[in-house]
Amino acid sequence: MSLDLARTVADAVLYEGYLLYPYRATSRKNQARWQFGVLGPVGAAEDGVGEEPTMSIQCLLDPGQVIEDAAVSTATVTLYLRFLQLQRRIVEASDAAAPSGFVPVDQLVVAEGPVFSWDEAMEQEHTWPAFSLPELAEGISRPVVVSGGDDIEPLTRSDGSVAGRIVRRRWPLHATLSAATVEVDGYLRLTLSVENTAERPANPEDAIRSSMIGTHLLLQASAAEFVSLLDPPPRAEQAVASCEQHRCWPVLAGPPGSSEVVLGSPIILYDHPEVAAESPGALFDSTEIDEILSLRVMTMTEEEKAEARATDPRVSEIIDRCDQMKPEVLQQLHGVLRQPRAHTAEPAAWSGSSTDMPWWDPAADESVRPEVDSVLIDGIPVSKGSRVRIHPSRRADAQDLFFADQDAQVTAVVSDVDGQVHVAVVLVNDPAADLHDWYGRYLYFAPDELEPLADALPNQRKEGTS
Repeated sequence: MSLDLARTVADAVLYEGYLLYPYRATSRKNQARWQFGVLGPVGAAEDGVGEEPTMSIQCLLDPGQVIEDAAVSTATVTLYLRFLQLQRRIVEASDAAAPSGFVPVDQLVVAEGPVFSWDEAMEQEHTWPAFSLPELAEGISRPVVVSGGDDIEPLTRSDGSVAGRIVRRRWPLHATLSAATVEVDGYLRLTLSVENTAERPANPEDAIRSSMIGTHLLLQASAAEFVSLLDPPPRAEQAVASCEQHRCWPVLAGPPGSSEVVLGSPIILYDHPEVAAESPGALFDSTEIDEILSLRVMTMTEEEKAEARATDPRVSEIIDRCDQMKPEVLQQLHGVLRQPRAHTAEPAAWSGSSTDMPWWDPAADESVRPEVDSVLIDGIPVSKGSRVRIHPSRRADAQDLFFADQDAQVTAVVSDVDGQVHVAVVLVNDPAADLHDWYGRYLYFAPDELEPLADALPNQRKEGTS
């Protein structure tokens, strides 16, 4: 069950950015395609023609009492490596003068409509028999080999004559998967890495066709549990801090509360990610914009839809699904109110006036002054000009993780209509800090996500909010 749910999210990761609206080959954004999790051949990044060849994760495994032989002998980990292999779809028109009888073309009109030359993809998944903990302690290394090849599909005109053919061509891929564990503070730190070992490419075209695209990992433990790296138990915090990630991030997958499956994703995710139940199907952009994308597809002309269908079979499925979407299905895409990660901390008390002044007009309430209001953090009043260190914990925005342990300067202490206090800051080491301050483009954090670095400035009003 956990693995099945994890695969649903993993499939969304696999095709994230595969093809973007308006889903047509002639669209500029789809002529220079790029996805997350691309492992290029050796030397591609150094030569500026492709991506780095490696990605790796480190996660924690809690096998129970690791010192007991019984626990060590029964616990196993199964590894799944998943990615896309580029498949070039070459459209060729019949030409008796050509040596092969066919010549490559950008597009060809046949009985079913136009057909475009295009880069498709084939899903690849590699797995191995479950590894025991003693095997992982010694370290394992396994080759990953994907064969190339050509598939040919004839194309006919409406009168049945041969108009041309489609040649689907794939190039071989070669990689190595390695895994090993070491004991850290009573846990097993599992290091898992993938390296593309294909030969050095001569140009970007060679690089992408020997790349592993959308690469990600699934790990399934048996008789053991993984530890959350985002919300670890107190005794595991130091072991979690020792884990390092490279171009991939491990999160617990499957239903909330489960801990036997980890998804190593090239996209930043939270623990137990899921695709919204209201989503009727993939749109290659799993960022909760199904409604607007579906509506945009519905506004396309018949000519645009025909070109999109001719671009990729997966896009044809999107067009058909949107054309046949019932009103009640579209309605459920309009929005669902969720509280995915409720916070238990008590909101800061409102110290402003209790009069009937409009909440939407700050100027109407002179008792509220964000430029001098302050909030107590660890017993220290913090207000505009105070220095703080950022420790994101509520995770309202995955981008906040990039600001962890950075120093910032407070620009205001404000409050929303629900009484929640927010501290507006700009990063001290940001070259554009002055510009962000001038435009009022601040980062906002809760008081318990900040560490005061010095006493607050004098003449501050205590506990004021706005």
